[in-house]
Amino acid sequence: MQLIIAEKPSLGRNIVASIEEGNKDKLSKRNGYYEGSTYLVTWAFGHLFALADIEEYSPLPEGQTRWSMDNLPCFPKEFHYNLKTGADKKPDDGVIKQFQTIQTLCKRADVDTIINAGDSDREGEIIVRTCVSKAFDGAISKAFKRLWLPDQTTQTILAALDDLPDEGNYDNLAREGYARTYMDWLYGVNLTRYATLKTGTLLRVGRVIIPIVKAIYDRDMAIKNFVPDIYYAIVSKAETNGEVVELTSKTKFPKEEKTKAEAFCQTYNSLPATVTAVKKKKTTLNPGKLYSLSTLQNTLGKKYKMPMEESLAIVQKLYEAGYLTYPRTNSEYLATAEQDKIKKVLEGVKKIGYPVEFKFKKTIFDDSKIESHSALTPTYKIPKKDALSEKEYQVYSTVMRRFVAVFCSEECLAEKTEITIDVGGKEEFLLKGTVITAPGWMKYDDGGQKDKVLPKLNKGDAVNTAFAPVEKETSPPKHYTIETLNNYLKNPFREEKANIETEDDAEEYRAIFEGLELGTEATRTGIIDNARKSEYIQLKKDVYTILPKGIYLIEALLRMQISMDKYKTSELGKALKAVYRGEITVEDSVGLAEKEIGEVFASVKRESTPETDVYDGFFRDEVGTCPLCGGKVVKGRYGYGCMNYKEKNCKFTIWNTMCGRIIPLSAAKSLLETGTTAKLVGFVSPRTGKSFDAKLKWDKETQKVGFDFD
Repeated sequence: MQLIIAEKPSLGRNIVASIEEGNKDKLSKRNGYYEGSTYLVTWAFGHLFALADIEEYSPLPEGQTRWSMDNLPCFPKEFHYNLKTGADKKPDDGVIKQFQTIQTLCKRADVDTIINAGDSDREGEIIVRTCVSKAFDGAISKAFKRLWLPDQTTQTILAALDDLPDEGNYDNLAREGYARTYMDWLYGVNLTRYATLKTGTLLRVGRVIIPIVKAIYDRDMAIKNFVPDIYYAIVSKAETNGEVVELTSKTKFPKEEKTKAEAFCQTYNSLPATVTAVKKKKTTLNPGKLYSLSTLQNTLGKKYKMPMEESLAIVQKLYEAGYLTYPRTNSEYLATAEQDKIKKVLEGVKKIGYPVEFKFKKTIFDDSKIESHSALTPTYKIPKKDALSEKEYQVYSTVMRRFVAVFCSEECLAEKTEITIDVGGKEEFLLKGTVITAPGWMKYDDGGQKDKVLPKLNKGDAVNTAFAPVEKETSPPKHYTIETLNNYLKNPFREEKANIETEDDAEEYRAIFEGLELGTEATRTGIIDNARKSEYIQLKKDVYTILPKGIYLIEALLRMQISMDKYKTSELGKALKAVYRGEITVEDSVGLAEKEIGEVFASVKRESTPETDVYDGFFRDEVGTCPLCGGKVVKGRYGYGCMNYKEKNCKFTIWNTMCGRIIPLSAAKSLLETGTTAKLVGFVSPRTGKSFDAKLKWDKETQKVGFDFD
């Protein structure tokens, strides 16, 4: 008897239906599973298990229930999994019951083979592995196989059941999955508690969520602080033969040099402008590449303003219905071994009226650019339009149209024109235009191409000019959109481009396989959604912006010297890929995370001089006596403040930072005890940007904290 354990009930039902449709077995429904003469099929509910909480490894003193520094940092020697619990810290009855079903079936005497049917990624790999390991309380004593499904069609499920590789073939994928889980636990538990205890505000700190929020914070601060600069562009828009010929010089002038710009224009206008070359070339335009999850989400966000979590939920539903291949893929290419499968899909696509033919090209099939899963494509199972909701149809048709464009039998033909205009030997201007002469695949997936028609000019024609200075303003950076944020996360070290679907994408895939991306196709959508739910960022239409809670989060972490930037996160991502390739162990990768976290906690006790001290204590730390009302001054969320702010409306405050410098707890105490502080170094003038050193003093007349430069 073979026991198949699916990741979710929906996949379990699909497997049962496929087995029966392929006449492999007849299965009867039981309580939590299906049973036949050859197969047993059961399922998890996604994660049935979660890593134990910190108190299991490092208990708090008896009677203490609040978070405390007493058990931080926590670096377990061995991680433990427990059944997933709810808000009441108790496992749900349904979770308990389903695991008991899995355990009973695993230990049945007639079961000789167990089959892992988790989703085909590192997370799905460890979901079922953990269930089976827990069922046997350690070593698995039966044959263990893997059902690897690129899609959930009957044809694919039956073929996979006839060719079951050993589960051991996926050990490195599982190791990467466990390493990622352990790392995220270490960051999330240790730094979330530490940051919350420091600020008195729940701050969700994670390995990936922080660099994502910080990217949006940095961009929005750059926009907020942007000071536009005026310059003069040199532009001519004169008519020749009844058509406007626009020429823009490469030379620009700063705002204070308008007179020079005008003189420059006079010189150009006195010179003859002549067409020195006209080149026309007929060419074939190539369609875009097949979709990865990110590039699909980019298109849906741009075209339909569809949030990433919504598009992922829909594409996942279409996958579970058997209409699309596995969605969480980072590749835009197909494996060469899939040629026969694609030919069958094309037969079905041709039957519904699309002009397609099989093509074997390096721009479509490339094994070197596939890590685990091929590009997202339709399957041979094609839904009727009325079987899908409006948004489901938008997602499905977007994938289908790109697939049709890539395999379209009709070429897209265009005529490209280049016109070179010389202005008195001083500067050459190149005008480029494209006219689509036969749309071909563009009828189904336009790829953003549009006609650009140039003026009708011939070689030797004289061109009229009227160059003049045109006042222009430098532009601030643009807010992140779904597309540009996704592109940034795929490779945060790449120079930003509007579209990354380029012909030569070897560098892109090298970065992905090396682990430079922030998050993965499988995880980043959920992490961004968590940042939205935590009110750190917001999404309006397809534009992300930072929210006040997000600003507080990032600035609080900076004060705590928690630097979870793209560099550190990418280093950890590279370590995970090294685990997958078998180059380092799980323990090695976890050790990197522990080292980074340990340095944060070491900084709490780091000795420093009064001049350089930046230790600002923990929330509710006592500082001293209020000079205004005699009340108690404590560390608060934004600084050191009087406890009588509500009762007596006392507004005494020493802010967390002044002129970009953290005000340490020691300075605040000294200020309340003596009215002054030691010299503090590292202030920065917001007006001039210059650094300066000063003492702080309490001014009794103004009743304010100020600088003392004596």
